[in-house]
Amino acid sequence: MAVTAALALSIASPAWAQVLTDEQRSAAKTANADPALAPDLLLSAKDMAWWRDAKLGIFVHWGLYAIPGKGEWHMFNDKVPAAEYAKLSQQFNPRHYDARAWARLAHEAGARYMVMTARHHDGFSLFRSPSSYGGYDSVRSAAQRDLVADFVTAVRGEGLRVGLYYSPMDWRFPGYFQPKELPDNAQLMKRQTYGQIEELMRNYGRIDILWWDGGWLAHKGTDADAAGFWESDKLNRMVRRYQPKAVINPRSGWQGDFDVAEGGSPITGPIRARPWEKTFSINRSAWGFTPDKNTLGADEVIVLLVNAVVRNGNVLANVSPDPDGRIPADQAKTLHGVGEWLKRHGRAIYGTRPGPLQPVDNVHGSTQSGDSVFLHILSWPDEALTVPITGPVHDVVNLSGAEVTWRKEPNGIRIMVPPASRGAAVTIVEVKGGNAVR
Repeated sequence: MAVTAALALSIASPAWAQVLTDEQRSAAKTANADPALAPDLLLSAKDMAWWRDAKLGIFVHWGLYAIPGKGEWHMFNDKVPAAEYAKLSQQFNPRHYDARAWARLAHEAGARYMVMTARHHDGFSLFRSPSSYGGYDSVRSAAQRDLVADFVTAVRGEGLRVGLYYSPMDWRFPGYFQPKELPDNAQLMKRQTYGQIEELMRNYGRIDILWWDGGWLAHKGTDADAAGFWESDKLNRMVRRYQPKAVINPRSGWQGDFDVAEGGSPITGPIRARPWEKTFSINRSAWGFTPDKNTLGADEVIVLLVNAVVRNGNVLANVSPDPDGRIPADQAKTLHGVGEWLKRHGRAIYGTRPGPLQPVDNVHGSTQSGDSVFLHILSWPDEALTVPITGPVHDVVNLSGAEVTWRKEPNGIRIMVPPASRGAAVTIVEVKGGNAVR
């Protein structure tokens, strides 16, 4: 595939000498929204309810970077020239790509939505894209397929909500790294973004989630700092014309319908006021495919899920398909483990809201639904746990095992679960009729 000399020069930009760690990238994305920008675009609480009820989604990072197996930042981190990297498109022929199998796995994991990387920072699109600079898409690769179309159909077929990830930045453009010095080239990249978002929002039926990433410029500052360049309000107004009910994250610089916390670090602190999503990769080594089996276990994912849900959050857990389109067996095993856990504990997760108790880090948190409070107990500092629930408790049920004893005390209820009846990762106890706290 032809790549112009100007684009090839992007590798020579001094910015390419900077290699960022995952922690640095995540830190740069913490203040990533402008709360004053287009508040009229936010969805109503009613339109957000399905997303808040869903709790678990599956992310898929997949593209040309699966072939070298060095993660999704391979082109940047290893300073691969754009023309050289583009040759991977003629090797990209995922003969075992079966979007239905992906969607079935997500369903079995207990997920309620899936999000796929329609286009990552390397500029290669997994969909038919006339707007793609240089015709850099999967239809004109060795695959000769619109891979997003297959994904959308399969996810809908499993009854899951459909999400698409899109990165407006593109490492092929020198103007991304030097937008002031090379404004014409930066505008060329911007026009590509507008054209491709229109394609994605127009051509695939209902899209439930638009997951922006890479709104920052030259890997500096935050997404909000670049909102003026992308004209994020204008961009998201176009999204709303085609997809008025899509749930949109804030990574374009606009505040978005929910907040994002990235990475596998522990979740701590109080219940958060705004809906938010914890996203992390089950593959510890990268978001994209790597051949090592450095994989989170099911219990680790469950702990992150619980700690998010008791703080008003969702989890978006990422898988990393290989070059042939297969989700690695160890990652699938983790998801199956999460799904088995949710079969038993799902009513303490799905459709709940956080509280009424504030979480105690590494000890417990709570969710509530109807007249039940669900205690999510991560550790037992003593043989029993006393929580300040003072309402008219009718019963206490152990969702994680057979035994539980309890009694009312002046400052709440005292709950005892013998070790044999505790969960391996989390013990969940349902307090019926107890959604009043002191």
